[in-house]
Amino acid sequence: MEGRVPPVTGAPQPRDLVRVAFGPSLVALVVIAAIVLVQLVVANSDLTGALGAVASMWLAVHLVPISIAGQQLGVLPLVPAALMVWATARGTAQATPPRGSWFVIRWIVASALGGPLLMAALSLAVVHDAASVITELQTPNALGAFGGVLAVHGLGALIGVGSRVRQRALGLLGLPGWLTDGIRPALIGVAALLSLSCAVVAASLVVHWGTMHGLYDITDSIVGQFSLTALSLLYLPNVVVGAAAMAVGSSAHIGFATFSAFTVFGGDIPALPILAAAPTPPLGPVWVALLIVGAASGVAIGQQCARRPLPLPLAFAKLAAASLLAAVILALLAVAAGGKLGNFGDVGVDQATLGPGAFFWFFVVGGVTVAMTGGISRRSRPVAPETSRVLTSSGNPLQEPLRDGEDGEPSAAEVPAREAGPEPEPGPGPEPEPEPEPEPEPEPEPEPEPAPGPGPEPGPPPPPVKPAPDLEDVEDLMFVDADIEVGDGDSRPGAG
Repeated sequence: MEGRVPPVTGAPQPRDLVRVAFGPSLVALVVIAAIVLVQLVVANSDLTGALGAVASMWLAVHLVPISIAGQQLGVLPLVPAALMVWATARGTAQATPPRGSWFVIRWIVASALGGPLLMAALSLAVVHDAASVITELQTPNALGAFGGVLAVHGLGALIGVGSRVRQRALGLLGLPGWLTDGIRPALIGVAALLSLSCAVVAASLVVHWGTMHGLYDITDSIVGQFSLTALSLLYLPNVVVGAAAMAVGSSAHIGFATFSAFTVFGGDIPALPILAAAPTPPLGPVWVALLIVGAASGVAIGQQCARRPLPLPLAFAKLAAASLLAAVILALLAVAAGGKLGNFGDVGVDQATLGPGAFFWFFVVGGVTVAMTGGISRRSRPVAPETSRVLTSSGNPLQEPLRDGEDGEPSAAEVPAREAGPEPEPGPGPEPEPEPEPEPEPEPEPEPEPAPGPGPEPGPPPPPVKPAPDLEDVEDLMFVDADIEVGDGDSRPGAG
């Protein structure tokens, strides 16, 4: 039928929405339960408080601080949270139709957020119930718990849905092209900074291999050493974020211990093997070379901005937007990677210098890169109309000689100079003046037409034509005209 809207193809089924809502959370819950049970069995402990431990760890995966025996553990590993973001993004991307209506997309996003929030409420209830049995366990702040879960799954839903309908969403927002084109350079710049910082951490671990080996001596069991290794791998992104902060000129701190590319203040740090990568005082001059990492990331973001040349104002506006977005992403990662760590105090980076330092490296070094790699386009100028030029035998245009007067003779000052100098090669002489075109002869005036005389005798009449309605016969009119002309000739004087 005409006028009927066809149904949207690829609309998610109810089971797809249920999978989006509870899939990542249930998988994480099963993995956490298995880890807790293995740890309790290895430690020959009973299962008292196992549910509370599972619920607390599920909240910790979403970067919700937990408190044990009055000490808050706010520095949580970024690897589980990153896996949760990836799982949510993958599920929402699979359930989102590329041309689906916004009503369907809103349902998908609501499912991706509603399921984890329900799981967070159940986890808070379980932890609160277990805290009545295990006095060392304390219930987390409900507002902070819901906020952490909403942030992790909201980021995953944004990435998943945005990967399917990004062009449509940007078209509805009506943002300028140079602003939306800065998203990709910002992500690549942050990725380059983190990758190079990870390489620096690996090199530092090799240099401090003896210190790292000594940290494994705190346990004699294979299970304990395996646990330390797994814990170090989980906290590797946190250490990389701290190294990235040092690379852009900021500093990282673990309690009173402070580390930067210029100086180090010693202090107590946890006995975790991954922390052996931290520089030790006195700081060698080689650590100043860490700033090259920040400069290299600025080159990466500048190369991405230069892929599409733009005029000078738009090119630097695009670079500024990309640098600002990259600095904001790095600052948010630093907030997620830090927190309180029991008796050690606060762990994190100096936020006051991280954002400006990152923006400085990205914008300044990126601006030089954009200018050197052709990222600035010249404005097109109107092309002047080409004039007709006379070419010589070699193909060069013939230059007209300078004239002092109308007759074209050289001035008196030029004659001695020409006579004294060597005789130049004979060249083509000046162009001859164009001959004046002869004036066109005036056309003869047309002779006046002679006055009409008496017409000749009419010939045989033409074939009869069907007369038009309401008109007299044409033949009668012709004979009447002939009679009039004959009569006029007979009445003239001197006739006959």
